[in-house]
Amino acid sequence: MLVSTWNVNSVRARLPRLVQWLESAKPDVVCLQELKCVDEQFPREEIEALGYQIAAYGQKTYNGVAILSKRRFDDVFYGMRSDPPDSDRRVIGAQIGDVFVVSVYVVNGQEVGSPKYAYKLDWMNRLRDELRTRYDFNEKVIVAGDFNVTFDDRDVHDPKAWHEKILCSTPERERLSALVDLGLADSFRKFHADGGHYTWWDFRTRGFQRGMGLRIDHILMSPAALDACGDVWIDKEARDGEKPSDHAPVLARLEP
Repeated sequence: MLVSTWNVNSVRARLPRLVQWLESAKPDVVCLQELKCVDEQFPREEIEALGYQIAAYGQKTYNGVAILSKRRFDDVFYGMRSDPPDSDRRVIGAQIGDVFVVSVYVVNGQEVGSPKYAYKLDWMNRLRDELRTRYDFNEKVIVAGDFNVTFDDRDVHDPKAWHEKILCSTPERERLSALVDLGLADSFRKFHADGGHYTWWDFRTRGFQRGMGLRIDHILMSPAALDACGDVWIDKEARDGEKPSDHAPVLARLEP
């Protein structure tokens, strides 16, 4: 099973690139984030034509998550049980075969110390509670998405410039570590211990062209899933070219 995650930064604006990538990369399961459209506007026809089933949890203009799968979905859930009414749509999960897959789009937080930053920390606490009470981590569990947090300075092109800034602050990293402590692991680090690997580059600073990025998109795996994982990589080519997302896909191959 080839599992991937990608913040597409508007599924409709990025549809030609998404379709091309699905055709070339041929992932079995795709966790998408930042759909920026309601469910009725999701481009189902074009994606279903490639053999994917779709579970989408969209929101007008902002946020939105989805899972695409070439295999049957079971037990799809939408949002966290602690979400208030009219909450941002940031979490969707499903069982696909013997694997439990969750697509997450963590709050950005805007700026350290801001109200949105406090909301982010609380949201990540709620995500941990949701995962802890929903899953048995002795099973194959994969939590993938845009976490809007770096694990450590290896994930940062300029650690000094980003020190204690948003996406890199200690409280954010502590919340991410708390998710790992549930019984998950950063699958990418199983295969790449060195730094300099990024998944997001800022449009405004031409970060991709200058090699100035952050690794904020992760595929977290339970031990059973990680044991079955044969490789994890970042598809940087999907970030290049005309009208790209500001994120690159991350892919993980699970062996039978």
